[in-house]
Amino acid sequence: MPSLPRAIGLLRQFLSRHARVAVSWLRCHPVRGGFAMALTLLLVLDACFPPPIPRDEAGLVVVAADGSPLRSWPSADGVWRYPVKPEQVSPLYIEALLTYEDRWFYYHPGVNPAALLRAAFQWVRHGHIISGGSTLTMQVARIIDPPGRSIGGKLRQILRAMQLEARLSKREILTLYLNHAPMGGIVQGVEMASRMYLGKPSANLTKSEAALLVVLPQSPSLLRPDRAAPRAQLARDKVLLRMAALGVWGPVSVEDARQEQVGVNPLIPQWLAPLAAERLRQQARLQPRSKQLSVVRSTINPEVQSTVERMLADRIDQLPPKVSLAALVMETDSLAVRAYAGSADFRDATRFSQVDMVRGVRSPGSTLKPFLYGLALDEGLIHSESLMIDAPQSFSGYEPGNFQANFSGPVSVSAALQRSLNVPAVDLLDRIGPRRFATQLRSGGLRLRLPKGADPNLSIILGGAGTTLEELVGAFRTLGAGGMSGTPRLEPDAPRNENRMMSEGAAFIIRDILEGGGHPDRPFLEDNRRIAWKTGTSFGFRDAWAIGVVDGYTVGVWVGRPDGTPNPGFFGANVAAPLLHDIIAALPPGRAIARQRPASVSSALICWPLGTAVEATPADLCAEKRTAWTLNGAIPPTLPDRASERSLRETVWVDPASGLRTTPACTPGAQQHEIARWPTYLHPWLSATELAAENNWKAGCQQRSADQQDSIKLQGITEDTQIRPAPGGHEAVLDLRAAGGTGQLYWLLDGKQVAHGEAGKSQRITLHDNGTHSVTVMDDQGGYASARFSVRGF
Repeated sequence: MPSLPRAIGLLRQFLSRHARVAVSWLRCHPVRGGFAMALTLLLVLDACFPPPIPRDEAGLVVVAADGSPLRSWPSADGVWRYPVKPEQVSPLYIEALLTYEDRWFYYHPGVNPAALLRAAFQWVRHGHIISGGSTLTMQVARIIDPPGRSIGGKLRQILRAMQLEARLSKREILTLYLNHAPMGGIVQGVEMASRMYLGKPSANLTKSEAALLVVLPQSPSLLRPDRAAPRAQLARDKVLLRMAALGVWGPVSVEDARQEQVGVNPLIPQWLAPLAAERLRQQARLQPRSKQLSVVRSTINPEVQSTVERMLADRIDQLPPKVSLAALVMETDSLAVRAYAGSADFRDATRFSQVDMVRGVRSPGSTLKPFLYGLALDEGLIHSESLMIDAPQSFSGYEPGNFQANFSGPVSVSAALQRSLNVPAVDLLDRIGPRRFATQLRSGGLRLRLPKGADPNLSIILGGAGTTLEELVGAFRTLGAGGMSGTPRLEPDAPRNENRMMSEGAAFIIRDILEGGGHPDRPFLEDNRRIAWKTGTSFGFRDAWAIGVVDGYTVGVWVGRPDGTPNPGFFGANVAAPLLHDIIAALPPGRAIARQRPASVSSALICWPLGTAVEATPADLCAEKRTAWTLNGAIPPTLPDRASERSLRETVWVDPASGLRTTPACTPGAQQHEIARWPTYLHPWLSATELAAENNWKAGCQQRSADQQDSIKLQGITEDTQIRPAPGGHEAVLDLRAAGGTGQLYWLLDGKQVAHGEAGKSQRITLHDNGTHSVTVMDDQGGYASARFSVRGF
C-alpha cells in the first residue's frame, strides 16, 4: 500500500496535469465542481489505501464425496478456517445473524446512521456503550483491519465499511463474515465453529445452535461454549428472545430451543480417513502454487469410512501391542475409494498410527495365486478340474510345503486354489515361468518389489516379493470387472486407469472357484453377498491378508506390525478374513450386476487321470469323472509327469487270459492294451486298485523300462538336510515317503534295514544322537533312492 507522502504526490501529479481544465470548469460550475473534486479525492485515496480484503485461505481442507470435511490443516496464519458460501449455511443461521446483527444489511451503504445515532445517544446518557451501532459490513471491516477502540478508530472502521460496500456485493461481504468471524481461539468462520464445537456442518444447525454461533463473535473468548457454557447459554438465549420479540421465530419454537443445554467437549479435531487426507494433502502440495487448492475433494463415503474405522477400533483390544490394521474399500465399477483406513487407530502412536499400510510394501503371501491360475487358463494349460499334484517335490532345489504342513496328493485346480495349496501353485509357476508371471502382474498394475538385482523366482507365488494393499485391491478388481484391473481412485477427477489382467472367461472361472468351489454342476443360490475371497499369510506370520470381491465392491484387509516383526498364530484366515466379511456385510448395496457366463466359458465332463473330455476318452481310461469349467472350448490334458518321461496314456502288453501286464517274451500271444497312468508323485496317495493297471504284472514277467530304473523318489528329505529335535525334545523324527517303486519297500539307515512295508506307506525314522547319516529306500525290482543328512541339537 502506498505511503501517505506518496499518495499526496500522486494527487498533486493528477491535479497538475488537469489544472487548467479543472480551474476553468470550477469557475463555471462551482458546486458540481466541488463535489467532483471531493469525489476524485476520495477515489484517489481509496486507490492508495484499499481495504485489505482477505482471501478465503483455509490452509487446506480435504473433504469427502458429500463435501463434509475429513481433515483440515490451518492456514498460513495458523487459523482453522473452512470456507463456505451463504447457500451452504443453514438458513436459520443467516436469518438469526441478519436479524440480530443487522436487519437493514441489504439496504444501507455500509453504515446505518440511525443505529450510530442511537448508539451515541445511549453512550452519552448511560456513560458506557449499550449497543455498538455497527453494521455487519462494519464488523467485517473491523475483522480485516482492526481499528482500535477510539473515536478515530470508529471513523476508520466506517470508512473501511464504505470501501467494502463500494468494492463488493452484499453476498461477498456476507461471505467474508461467514468465513472470518472470530469463534474463539484459532477458530474462525461459522463452518469450522460448527464442526469443532457441535460436530456437524453448518448446513444442519438447529435454531438453538444457530443462535449460539451468531452471538459467539461478540465476545469469542468469554463465550466459548467449551469453556464457559453457562455464559454462552445466557448469550444464546438473548438472541432467541430477540428473534421471538421481532416475530421472526415463533414463541413455541424459541422456548423449545432455549431448553437445549449448551455444553460441548473441548476442541479436538474430529477426523475421518486421516491418512487418506494426508496423502491428498501431499499430492496437492506438489502442484504449482497457482494450481493449489484450499479444498481437495476425495471419493471417500463418510458413512462407510466411519463404519470401517469403528470396526478396526473394535478389534484393537484383541490385538497384541504394536499390531496395526489397514482396510481399503473400492467401488468395483467406478474405481472410487469409499473407505481408506491406513492404520488401526490414528491416535495410538504405539501401533505406528502414522504409517499408512494401504501403501506399505509387504509380502503378499498366497494372495497372488488367483492371477497365476487365471494366466494358466488363458494359456490353455489347465481347466478348472485339471489334475494337480499336492505332494513333496523339489523344483531345482526349491521345496515348498503347505501351510498346514501336510499334503493331499491328487487335487483339482479348483481345490488347489480354494485351499491355497502351495506345491500345485509352484508347479504351475515353474511351467509358466516366474518372469512371464511377474510381467503379467505388472501390466495389470501390480508391481512386485524384489531385492536390487534379483530376478523373479518360484518363491514369488508364496510371497517372495513385495506389493501393497492398494495394488492388491486394484488387481482383485479383475474378478468383478471382466478381467480388467484398475488403479483405485481417491479423487473424483483422477483418471480411470484400467488394464487387462486376464480374459473375461478366466476371470469368471476364478471368481466362481473363490466364491463356491468352481463346480459347474452345483445348485445356483441367488445371493447378493456372494464373496470371492482369498487370504494370504507371509513367511513368519508377519502379514495376514484377506481380499474379497462382491457385487459392487472390492475390499482388502491387512493385519500385522508395520515394522515387520512376526506375530505367531496370526494368519489370513483367522484374523483378516473375519474382518473382511464384517466390512462387506456392513456395506450399502452395490450396483446390481446380472451375472452372466461369458460365451467363452462352458462346462464339460472330463476324466482323471488324463484330464481329457469324457467323450474323447475310452471308458477304461476314465478312472474318475468330473465336471469342469473350460475356456474357449479347450480341454487341456493333465500336465506332463515330472518324475517320468513316459506319457500318462501308455500302451502296454497284457496277458489276454488274466488281463495282467506282461511282455511278449514272457507270454506268447500277449496283446497290446492302452492304460491311463497316474503321475508318479501321486502314487503314495493312491489305492492298489487305482494303480492296478500299471502295477499288476503276471508273476515272473515284470520288466522295468530304462526310465523306471531310478523312478523311485524319496520324499520328506533331500541331500544334506539338517534336522534338529523339537525344543525340549529328546528325539529327532523323520517322516518319509517313497514315490514310485513297486511291491515291498525296504528302508535302510546307514546301510542297515530298519523297516519294510508296502509301496505307498509312509515311514517314520527316529534318531536320538547327533551325527551324519544316510537313508535309503529300495523296492522289489532294485529301484532305490537315498539321501545323506545330519542330526544336530542333542
